[in-house]
Amino acid sequence: MIQMSKQIEHNLDVLHQEILAMSAMVEKMIDDAYHALQEQDADLADAVIQSDVEVNQREVQIENQCLEILARQQPVAADLRRTIIVLKINNDLERIADLAVNIAERVKSLSQLDRIPVLETLRKMADTAIAMVGAALDAFVHLDAEAAREVCLRDDEVDDANRQVIDRLRRVMQTNSESIEAALHYFSASRHIERMADHATNIAEDVIYLVEGEIARHHDDTILTQSEAM
Repeated sequence: MIQMSKQIEHNLDVLHQEILAMSAMVEKMIDDAYHALQEQDADLADAVIQSDVEVNQREVQIENQCLEILARQQPVAADLRRTIIVLKINNDLERIADLAVNIAERVKSLSQLDRIPVLETLRKMADTAIAMVGAALDAFVHLDAEAAREVCLRDDEVDDANRQVIDRLRRVMQTNSESIEAALHYFSASRHIERMADHATNIAEDVIYLVEGEIARHHDDTILTQSEAM
């Protein structure tokens, strides 16, 4: 029994390192995707798209390792919770990488169109979403439930910014019909950034569950109350 416990602990430690390596790749992808959007840099966008191949491979590898632990070693209590959370974070990271690729694809299309300056609100929104992803992963590394709650509380900030960006783009399209195609690509990019923040929130909620055993999803009032109480 002791030997089995040590084996599970070793396997979970290996998984932990692999999910951190994957998270570093994904963070770079979303940072590069936004800078490609800001500068309309098609070459940087290509690099983001190419990086997705390795992320997908890592995602499948980590998922298989998690499933093998669940099937063969049948972890319980904290080990079971940790395995499940790694599996869920793995999925969220892969989805974030896909969103970075989607933004990069918008850049490829935008590079063929007349340039529209990146909206200041979009820049702030992207900075917030990128920071949320980084903070959620830091909370996972340090098992910091309070830091995870702070991530959750920032999601509304990104949602509000997304609505502002959409309103601004609508006005741009109404006043300049030649900008419609480019504005629609920015519309999509804004939505992809907003979805990144949603996935960062998912990761943060999973950290809360990992640390405290409390399912935080759909309990915004509880998250806010506990954060204010600290």
